[in-house]
Amino acid sequence: MKANSLLRSRYLPLLVWICGLLAVWEAVSWLLLHVVKTPLAQSKLPYVHEVAATLWKYSGTLLKEGGATFGNAGIGFLIGAAAGVLLAVLMSLSRTVERLAFPYAVASQMIPILGLAPIIYGIVRDEQVSRIIISGYITFFPVALNMLRGLRSVDLPAVELMHSYAAKPWAVYWKLKLPAALPGLFSGLKIAAPLAVTGAILVELMGAQHGIGVIMLRNLYYGPSHTYMFWSTVLVGALLGIASYWLMTLVERLVAPWQPEFRPKGGERS
Repeated sequence: MKANSLLRSRYLPLLVWICGLLAVWEAVSWLLLHVVKTPLAQSKLPYVHEVAATLWKYSGTLLKEGGATFGNAGIGFLIGAAAGVLLAVLMSLSRTVERLAFPYAVASQMIPILGLAPIIYGIVRDEQVSRIIISGYITFFPVALNMLRGLRSVDLPAVELMHSYAAKPWAVYWKLKLPAALPGLFSGLKIAAPLAVTGAILVELMGAQHGIGVIMLRNLYYGPSHTYMFWSTVLVGALLGIASYWLMTLVERLVAPWQPEFRPKGGERS
């Protein structure tokens, strides 16, 4: 009973908001089309049920192209995350490394991704490699920054206690600093995951052959008959970003279940 009550209190408000938003969307779409009679009304805000029907009709194509986007974004995300973690560990070990690397890491993020993506694509001329590079580039900085903050969050008395036990440096990191840095690491991963998907889609808009961004671009300029397909690709792109965030949340719950937000509340069993 307590579990059912917890589910209702957690998910019922979300369900109400989603249903309300869809109802308002459908009503505004009808008003634009039949009352205001706005030109190209369905291009501006199409019927929800028509978009849903298109999603169902072309689900195979959308799933295939979405998988291409998500797969390449995932590879770049993993590479960027690994590089970010490695740099954070090196910077926590040496102030010299931090002074040498951190300012350039910050400066690299000042380059707009909208300007960098076509440059990378123009140099590489390979859509898969370009998506991986851009996704890794986006992932690298938030992971490195949050991981470094997590490593620096360890209480000094705890580190001194480890040293008093003659613990080796790798033992201090493995048993103390890395567990303490996990919340910060996953904060960076949850920030970077949707951005990596967005970066992959942006590369596909540069002229790729496969991916959800390719279908999005093709249906944007082909007239009213392609409106519902265009909106379907937009929704699929949004869902990919949401799915990447939820995936990182699930992994965090499995890897670091001891965090306060994952503990049962009020004596309830999880």
